[in-house]
Amino acid sequence: MRTLLITGPGGSGRTTLAAATALAAAADGTDTLVLSADPTDTLGAALGVPTGPAPVQAAPRLTAWRPDPAEDFRKDLTALQDRASSALDLLGASRLDPEELTPLPGAEELALLRALRDAALAERHDLLVVDLPPVPQALALLALPEELRRYLRRLLPPERQAARALRPVLGRLAGVPMPAEWLYETAARWDLELAAVEAVVADRDTVVRLVAEPGPAGADAVRTAGLGLALRGLRTDLVVANRVLPEASPDTWLAGPVAQQRKTLEEWRESYEVRTVAHLGRDPRGGDDLTALAVPGAGRDAPVVEWPVTDRLGADGVLVWHIPLPGAIRDELDLVRRGDELAVTAGRFRRIVPLPSALRRCTVDGAALREDELRIRFAPDPKLWPQTR
Repeated sequence: MRTLLITGPGGSGRTTLAAATALAAAADGTDTLVLSADPTDTLGAALGVPTGPAPVQAAPRLTAWRPDPAEDFRKDLTALQDRASSALDLLGASRLDPEELTPLPGAEELALLRALRDAALAERHDLLVVDLPPVPQALALLALPEELRRYLRRLLPPERQAARALRPVLGRLAGVPMPAEWLYETAARWDLELAAVEAVVADRDTVVRLVAEPGPAGADAVRTAGLGLALRGLRTDLVVANRVLPEASPDTWLAGPVAQQRKTLEEWRESYEVRTVAHLGRDPRGGDDLTALAVPGAGRDAPVVEWPVTDRLGADGVLVWHIPLPGAIRDELDLVRRGDELAVTAGRFRRIVPLPSALRRCTVDGAALREDELRIRFAPDPKLWPQTR
């Protein structure tokens, strides 16, 4: 199954274009599912068919689904209370009834991740089109599975589960109770679910499509999104310039906006493949309007993002790790080595990545930003590096 993740700045029309892309794919004979986490039914308004917690048939070969975060939140918290019932009873805590639970901030994004995982595992569709939140929230959402898995591994390392029989003894020696079995089981289940989502996002058949209106605000959003996606190692197939005004227009007041759009499009084409979608002069509603948009197809491939390590031991005595970071600014870059991990900060984005095996036996020898690429030099540690005679 191919997965197309669509995001862009707020108000750019990304939900409408997600609906139009899904409808076009279905019209071409592809079994398609379109997902959205928007609390208001913007997706249904664009398709002309109400959407909600139950998947609905929006058109031939097209299914639309807007999962309910409240229901998912109730199920998760109720299950957690059941697993921790003994601890809650010991503390004298009263349990919460499902009817009084309301979703916390972020529940919409978690529900979307779960729906993404379920749709991928079900393998009932050939194409999954995901209407992500606006760019800042979308980048945080795509980073969430990897970051939560790292937190779980640090707080509850899986290798500690091997000492189950020793927990009562260790608890008496330490003077504090050791984590209960249910806690490790819950962590293992969460890790498995997060790993499934992470696998879908990182899959070679998953690409991100950016939707923005050509102009100063859209240019800033695309620049920010490009850097954030590159740091996550995610691939961008297209930038779709939405609501593009006609070049030849009798209205003289359009000359300024048209010139502004033209300049932004030229800048985008230097870094991305760009497709334009004309302004209809109205908000698209229903299948006919979505078809009239003539959005680009969803079957495009994007180059694989690689972070290669080059061997320059013979010439310079170092290994070099190449990390593509288009749009990065030198003064906004920061690197911190912590054990076998490297924390990379680029502007407002930060990612902690494990070092490739060869670099774990090296020390950081310097870094430079050249040609939109961060190049980190690693010198072999004589204490760890194999010696040759």
